[in-house]
Parts: sequence; structure tokens; C-alpha cells
Amino acid sequence: MRVLLIHPHDIFSRSEPWTSRIVNIGKELKKKGHEVRLIYFPLSGEEMEWYEIPFPAIPLSRKRGWWILALNTLRLLRWVGWAEVVHFQKCFHHSALPAVISAWLLGKPLHYDWDDWEYQIYHYRKPPSRLVGKYLWIVERLLPILVETVSVSSSALRQLAMDWGVKEDRIYSAPVGADIETFKPDDSGRWVRERYGISKELVLYMGQLHGGQYAELFIESAALLKSRYPEVNFMIVGGGYRLRELREYSEKLKAHVIFTGSVPHEEIPRYINACDIAVACFEENPITRCKSPLKIAEYMACGKPVVASDVGEVRGMLGEAGLLVPPGDSQALAEGIEKLLLNPSLRRELGRKGRERAEKIYNWANITENLLRAYRKALYGKE
Repeated sequence: MRVLLIHPHDIFSRSEPWTSRIVNIGKELKKKGHEVRLIYFPLSGEEMEWYEIPFPAIPLSRKRGWWILALNTLRLLRWVGWAEVVHFQKCFHHSALPAVISAWLLGKPLHYDWDDWEYQIYHYRKPPSRLVGKYLWIVERLLPILVETVSVSSSALRQLAMDWGVKEDRIYSAPVGADIETFKPDDSGRWVRERYGISKELVLYMGQLHGGQYAELFIESAALLKSRYPEVNFMIVGGGYRLRELREYSEKLKAHVIFTGSVPHEEIPRYINACDIAVACFEENPITRCKSPLKIAEYMACGKPVVASDVGEVRGMLGEAGLLVPPGDSQALAEGIEKLLLNPSLRRELGRKGRERAEKIYNWANITENLLRAYRKALYGKE
């Protein structure tokens, strides 16, 4: 099968690491013998993180303006004409509209990969523009209806799609997965521990420090625990526009959290393998109810015990591989971390169960099999 993947962001930018989903799907399709091309939209003036991928990646312009949108659509026609199925991720107009228009002009089936409720993310804090927010709401609501098949990362998004008129037999489950060959239990974390002078337990939070992330809960729990366990280390791995704000918050609370800033993609498994306890903390809101957190899949793949907020898909993802605490509650989060700090044997047991879940369920090979069923449905009307 010839599959054209379209993603609105820059797969080579450290500022946009959430592109790992589309790249990993492409890799798995390639492994399964399919032909793949990936359209992406590079940032200008950003530090690039070039790495090898086993299929061609074609850049289109990300500049604003209707003439750029028209030009991108014309350029996209060539690649849509090559493809049997067009798969695009997210609802952003600069990529989604050219995908829909070019596929419609050439009569090619469309698959929409819906992994986050972008309208809610845009409104996480005061939105920059109400007009843009309204436009995003319209586009995100229309896209599931305009395509042949839809994949969703959560049961909440599945319900939204059905509420908006999508038939259930056109909706496919596609949560996050881990690359279980790259994310695996090993001793690579020794380099991280030596670099930061860590000899005792390390509790880690991994994530981008942008809107819709909840690292402040981790900082608050670190501050609560630091007075009782001064030898324990707390680390936040990731960068973003909130980095400075969160550093200041850690200083204010005397949490003594280590901030790594943005980390190259190939080094992330080292950081996870360096830790003793991995944390995925969230608030309860429409954003968190609609997502399946990538960090949980990658924590489990590395065999790490997880303390996570019980919201949305988290309970189903973790199974018995971690401890669940109420969302938005830093005191409960601290208690969950403390329980694991005091019980090394429980940490080992939870880590073993997590690796098993990653191998059986939460890996990109498994997710891609479901996407292939969606592609066949889009192409032939049946799986």
C-alpha cells in the first residue's frame, strides 16, 4: 500500500517533539512492507535535530497567507496522486485544508488521525484570539465528517466523533505506543546519573513545558517530600515556554528540582532509565480526558514504576503497572511517590508489569496494525 502521511509540524525540530507519533507510524508501515512518504512543515530559524528516517520526508511552507495555502495544495497534488491512502494528523488549517482539498480533487481516500482535542488545548489559558479559536472549533468539528475513516487516541474522542455524526464503524482506536526497541530497560541511565551527580533515588517527570501540561503538580509534590527525604532527587526532562516560570516556582517552594531543558530525542531513553520512579501528573479537564499520554507508554517500555493521575485513558493504559492518584492533587501525588520510595520490591514488580504491557499492547507496531485496518476500510469499504 502507498501511504502519504501529513503532519502540520517540524519532524526535525527540538521545539516540536510531538511529531514522534507520525514518524513512528511511518517506520512501522515501512517495516510491514508498505511505501511511505511524509509531508511536514518546517519551522524557520529553529535548531534542527536531523536524524535518519527510512522514507522520504517532503517539506512544505509554513508561512501564513492564502497564497501559501494555495501553493501548498498545488504542491501536495503530486504526492496525493502517488498515494493510495492519505493519512493526516491534527486539524491545523495549513496542513489539513490542503490535504482535504487535494484528496477531494483526485478522489483519494482520507484518514484523519485525531490524537488531541486541539480546541480545548488552544483555550487552556486565555486564548490569543477568539476568532482563531472559533475557526479551530469549526475545522476540528468538520474534519471527522469529511474523511472516510478516523482514528482516535481515547474513548472520549471516540464519543465526540460519534456525537458529531461519525458512524462507529468508521472510527478506529489508535492510542500512543512506544518504540520498544529504543525504549527498553538497560543501564544507559548511568550516564545521566553521573552527569548530574545523582547517587540516590531519582524521581522523574518527562514532558514538554507548554500549555496543557501539569509539571507544577510535580514541583509541589517534590517540595512536600524534600523536607522528609532530602537525599531524593527530582528531575523535569523537557523544554518549552513555561520553563522559566516553572524554575522560579521550584525556587519559591524550595523543591530543588533539576531541570534539564530540551533533550535530544535519542537521549530520552537514557533519562527514563536513570530514574527509580516515573511520574505522569494531570488535572481533570477536557484536554486530559481526551488524550493517551505518550510518557506513560515510554515509562512502561523502560520498565519503570509509574505514579499517575487517574484521568481519561490513564487507568486503562497503566493496568497494574503503576499507582493511581486523584488528578490535580499534589499531596496525593507525593503520597504515591513516597509509597514507592519506601518499597523497592514494589517498584520492581510494577516495572516488570509495565514492560509486559508495552510489549503486548502499547507499542507502535500494534497501533499501526489498527491503522492498516482503517486504511483498508477507507480504500475498499471493508477491513
